[in-house]
Amino acid sequence: DDVMNSQRTVIYKKRRNALNGERLGADIANMIYDLCVSFVDELYGVVDFDELKLEAYKMLSIELDLSKQEYSNLSRNELTEYLYGKLRETHKRKSVAIANQAYPVIKTVFENNASQYENILVPVSDGSKVYNVVVNLEKTYESQGTEIVTAYNKTVVLKTIDELWKEHLREMDDLRQSVQAASYEQKDPLLIYKLESFDLFKTMLDKINKSVVITLMKGYIPVENAEQVKEARVKSKLDLSKMKTGREDPGYNDPSKGKSKPEPVRVEKKVGRNDPCPCGSGKKYKHCHGLNE
Repeated sequence: DDVMNSQRTVIYKKRRNALNGERLGADIANMIYDLCVSFVDELYGVVDFDELKLEAYKMLSIELDLSKQEYSNLSRNELTEYLYGKLRETHKRKSVAIANQAYPVIKTVFENNASQYENILVPVSDGSKVYNVVVNLEKTYESQGTEIVTAYNKTVVLKTIDELWKEHLREMDDLRQSVQAASYEQKDPLLIYKLESFDLFKTMLDKINKSVVITLMKGYIPVENAEQVKEARVKSKLDLSKMKTGREDPGYNDPSKGKSKPEPVRVEKKVGRNDPCPCGSGKKYKHCHGLNE
C-alpha cells in the first residue's frame, strides 16, 4: 500500500498540473528533457552516427543538422542539451502552425456566430489518432488560436497519463500476485515487490514522456485536400448521373413509357418427386408442393 500510495501521489500531481494548466508548460519541458536523457543513455556510444540520426528521426521526429565530426566532439551532456533545444524548437514551431492554421476559421465563426456558440471542437491529429479538442470560442479568438495549443497539450497529457496508469495498475497487480511465491523460496516478497515496482514505475514514466512528446511533435489540424474534395464531388455526381440514366433507360420497366423490363434469367435446380420439399415441411415433394404436378 505504501508503494502504491507513493506512486499514486506522483501521478496525481502530474494529472492535476495538466488539469489546472498552471505548470503544464514546465511539465512538458521536463518530459522533453527526460526523453532526451533516456535517448542519449540508450544510444550514445552504442550505435554509429548514421544510426543515431535515423533513430532521432524515427523516435523524436527531428533531423539532426550535425556533421559526423561535430557529433564526435559532443559529450553526453552536450548531446542531451542539443536534442532538448531541437525538440523545444520543433514543439514551438508546431504550436505556432496549429494556431495560425485554426485562427482564420475561429475568427470567421466568432465574428459571425459568436452569439450561437460558446465552445468549439477542433480536431488535432498526430497521424494515427485524432484528439477532439474543446475550446472556448471567445478565448480562442482573443488568443489568436493559441488557446487550441494549450487545450491540445492538456488533452494529450491527460489521455496519455490515464491510459498508461491503468496499464501500470494491471502490471502492479500481476507483480503482487507473483511475489507471493517468493516466501516459499525464503526470499523477502516485500523487498522484491519494492524493487520491481520501482522499475515498472520508471518504465511507465518513460513511456508517458515518450508518448506525450512524440504526439505533440507530430500534431497538426487535418484538412481535406481541395483537389481530392473536388474530384470526389465530381465522381459522386457522375455516379449519380449514371444511376439516374440507368433508371430512365428504355430497357427498364417504366409504365409511363409502355415498355417492359426483361426478366432476368434464373437457373434453379429441379426438385425430384421423391426429394424433400424445399418448403421445409419434411414431406416428399410429390406429397407436398408437387402434388398437382
